[in-house]
Amino acid sequence: MSQDLQDRTLAFAGIWQAAALVEEVARTGQCKPDAMKSCLNSLMATDPNSTLAVYGSMADLKLGFEVLVDQLENQNNQRHIMITRYVIGLLALEKKLAKRGDQMNLLAERITQVKRQLAHFNIEDEQVIANLASVYSDIISPLGPRIQVSGKPEILQQTSAQYKIRALLLAGIRSCVLWRQVGGKRRHIIFSRKKMVQQAKLNLARV
Repeated sequence: MSQDLQDRTLAFAGIWQAAALVEEVARTGQCKPDAMKSCLNSLMATDPNSTLAVYGSMADLKLGFEVLVDQLENQNNQRHIMITRYVIGLLALEKKLAKRGDQMNLLAERITQVKRQLAHFNIEDEQVIANLASVYSDIISPLGPRIQVSGKPEILQQTSAQYKIRALLLAGIRSCVLWRQVGGKRRHIIFSRKKMVQQAKLNLARV
């Protein structure tokens, strides 16, 4: 397998992982802490020396690989439809962001501010998640169209759940940016899906 395919698979798994966690939070108010930590940490990887370094290790993308494989091989149930909608929405928003150099620069500034905050707080701290959520609300949401998150109304009304969802959507945007940077294009999703599934399965075998 080529390095290009591996890099695209890693970035694509990052998008699926963030989208799956958004779905999980919207449904239950909670999500897999290790997978969420990996997503949030990817936002801080502003100068990585490799694609994998954005996420940490193969194990940190385990959920993303699993969802990618499951999603591209079996697209029949309702939960899959919601996660797919989030992925499509994230890719569309990132495409708009890529055309806005001013917003990209502002995004970099805001992420740098959050990185300074990490001198005093863990990435999973409520204040950090709230700050990441505000970055999404201020910079990404206005690009439109907004991603409509479905879940339990009583959970979606909780401020903590709203912050987690927005922070995870921001992490999804990070992976979409990476996907574009490593050459990912719409045609790869259509014509290279079997290759990406195969690569994701190989990566899962290494976890």
